[in-house]
Amino acid sequence: QVQLVESGGGLVQPGGSLRLSCAASGIRINIYKMGWYRQAPGKQRELVAAITSDGFANYADDLKGRFTISRENAKNTVYLQMNSLKPEDTAVYYCQATFYANAYWGQGTQVTVSS
Repeated sequence: QVQLVESGGGLVQPGGSLRLSCAASGIRINIYKMGWYRQAPGKQRELVAAITSDGFANYADDLKGRFTISRENAKNTVYLQMNSLKPEDTAVYYCQATFYANAYWGQGTQVTVSS
């Protein structure tokens, strides 16, 4: 059974930082493209960042420079470092693993940016 478990979310003040983790089980992520998505209330789920099995990363245009995705295949874990957080970053953040037609999602972790 494949599981992706996100952690690291929470309440943070504007300008603060959070580091999200996504720990996988049931798959070896080294062959998977890994991604972080987010969904704010009343909005569609959107791509935040993704990283290929070769380590190439891409980001949503408006998040470049503030967010960094990384992977640690030995720990079967992918990370999302989020800096200079803004209230509009408030959302549920989801982890995704894809390999050809196979796609798996985590249950999400809430990030709330508020003073």
